[in-house]
Amino acid sequence: MTQRNGGKVIVECLQALGARHSFGVPGESYLAVLDALHDTQGALDFTLCRNEGGAAFMASAYGKLTGTPGICFVTRGPGATNASIGVHTAMQDSSPMLLFVGQVGTDMKGREAFQEIDYRAYFGTVAKWATEIDDADRIPEIIARAWATATTGRPGPVVVALPEDMLTDMTAVPALTGPMSVEEAAPSQSAMGAVLSALSEAKRPLILMGGSGWSDEGSAALQKFAENSDLPVLAAFRFQDFYDNHSPSYVGDAGVGMTPVTKKLVQDADLILAIGVRFGEMTTDGYTLLNVPKPAQKLIHVHVSDREIGKVYVPDLGIQAGSNAFAAALADQKVSGDWADWRANARAGFEAAFDLPDLPSPVDMGKVTAFLRDRLPEDAVLTNGAGNFTVWPNKFFKFGPGQRLLAPQSGAMGYGVPAAVAAKVANPERTVVCFAGDGDFQMNCQELGTAMQAGAQPIVLILNNGIYGTIRMHQERTYPERISGTMLENPDFVTLAQAYGYHAERVEKTEDFEAAFERAMASDTGAVLELNISPEALTPRQTLSQMRDAAKGAQA
Repeated sequence: MTQRNGGKVIVECLQALGARHSFGVPGESYLAVLDALHDTQGALDFTLCRNEGGAAFMASAYGKLTGTPGICFVTRGPGATNASIGVHTAMQDSSPMLLFVGQVGTDMKGREAFQEIDYRAYFGTVAKWATEIDDADRIPEIIARAWATATTGRPGPVVVALPEDMLTDMTAVPALTGPMSVEEAAPSQSAMGAVLSALSEAKRPLILMGGSGWSDEGSAALQKFAENSDLPVLAAFRFQDFYDNHSPSYVGDAGVGMTPVTKKLVQDADLILAIGVRFGEMTTDGYTLLNVPKPAQKLIHVHVSDREIGKVYVPDLGIQAGSNAFAAALADQKVSGDWADWRANARAGFEAAFDLPDLPSPVDMGKVTAFLRDRLPEDAVLTNGAGNFTVWPNKFFKFGPGQRLLAPQSGAMGYGVPAAVAAKVANPERTVVCFAGDGDFQMNCQELGTAMQAGAQPIVLILNNGIYGTIRMHQERTYPERISGTMLENPDFVTLAQAYGYHAERVEKTEDFEAAFERAMASDTGAVLELNISPEALTPRQTLSQMRDAAKGAQA
């Protein structure tokens, strides 16, 4: 085998495993990798980002969208710490991701050399696995394990540190020759028999689905079973895009801003079949909808990772199986029971949530989102970061089978713009719309430059109300009229976007949005639409003044 340096071997191995895109910010600590990437453009592209946090968000979102690891390269020290937000987000999203970090040479380790960090310690509680390659001959072994760790079981981020001398050392070790294939764990016949028996005995059964790794076939199989059996299906926090929201079996999502109808649905269920979910805080309304550790509801928990079963809630039956394999085993089955009204009432509650009053804002987001529900194509991708504005893509959009939502389980601000860029990198032909608050947008607005350079420009809707909305909401509820640290003085977003080569407009009133959006759709340079939103319209059904008055009344 020809001698080449460690940086070249890393790139060869990633290509063999199927990597086609990568994101990053350059650094002298991994120059050998950058040099190897010089020869792979068009095969393994490198998207040059403006900040390591944005690059890591892009890799996390890419993994979430495609199911294959998002690849990110950053330099040591400050580069790695900037990127840590994307690692945390990928972990909570259960998204496959590989973060490669430059490291000081092995001859300097332990001396607190320039920008030195112990990456195993730093990322040990955040990533699924953190390791370091200190021998060029072991590169294929470690890369193969990193890829397998990121994609199997509960998917997640892996951090691989790359000492400088390891990257420049010469080796004749053969690179990997192809991707691995791992079959999804399937449920046993006895387990399926127990599931069907338990469902048939229930009076108020509920399917709770979520988690990563769902395929189109798996989602369709679950939908077929649910519709044939007239069972209600509830999505976990920000996983509603994995189930057809137009199906009569779909009854909403359990997440931030959970409706009273949804809370009651979970509490009143006598059997919950949970598939792929990890029972996070948002899905359980702060772990209040089910008792910890033993729920009052009978619980069947299906998860691909044995470490998730029983982690929070003790199930009556735990099944280690992949979501798609489990759904495939259900597809041709049918259970019957006296729960038709239970399912129908749950669906009616979901539909009723879309009926909104006129909002006290120049641009009414209820009407804007209603327009987008009808206008966006069947394969559209929606993205968002964090803030009260996320209620619009999360609660007031109905996702069809081909549409996707890229939104952070971790509640990370600034995720939406990088996620939208990653979606356009992965699928340039798809319509990608990012929802961003004015504060959220400014966390990573510089990544518009990444989009411009990569030719991957989405449509960005900036909901500009001049405040950090979520914090202001809690502030008014806890300390009414004592405003501190939540008012924003913003730049001219239209001029800023135009400087990055975007078509940009400010939309002053609701009736102007439709025409502006059509111009955005027609633009070949992406678009930024700044929407004039009143701070009063902080939530769909309660104004800022009403929150303040209610808090003052409670304190009187």
